[in-house]
Amino acid sequence: MSGRLGPGDKAPDFELPDDCGAFRTLKSFAGQKLVLYFYPKDNTSGCTREAVDFSALKGAFAKAGTMIVGVSPDSIASHAKFKTKHDLSIALIADEAKSLLEAYGVWTEKSLYGRKYMGVERTTFLIASNGTIAAVWRKVKVPGHAALVLAAAQALG
Repeated sequence: MSGRLGPGDKAPDFELPDDCGAFRTLKSFAGQKLVLYFYPKDNTSGCTREAVDFSALKGAFAKAGTMIVGVSPDSIASHAKFKTKHDLSIALIADEAKSLLEAYGVWTEKSLYGRKYMGVERTTFLIASNGTIAAVWRKVKVPGHAALVLAAAQALG
């Protein structure tokens, strides 16, 4: 697993399929800011709220020159159903092999009722148009988070 990425670090590149099966890369967003947010699982309450909140602000993010992409280890088919069910307008990347999760250091050991397991630490990266990380939010609490990220994207200019 990669070390903890932070502001000023070069964002790791990727080439993974989105909810439509099209391959996305970091380079495909060159010249734009990118919100890359990592979440544990489609159709769970917190993950649904986060995706709905980012979708609701997609227009404001676009005005700030910022694209939004969600990433989880769920399949393309799961993402497609999730997107349709909740009328989401953002792209969702399927990282079933967890290569992107590991590159960004968000595939971590977690604990629930004393049981240890590997899972996604809900984390958001704001990547500047030059491909460097501008801001990181770790262990995200969903309420109000999308608006906070939008303010940071707008401030980044």
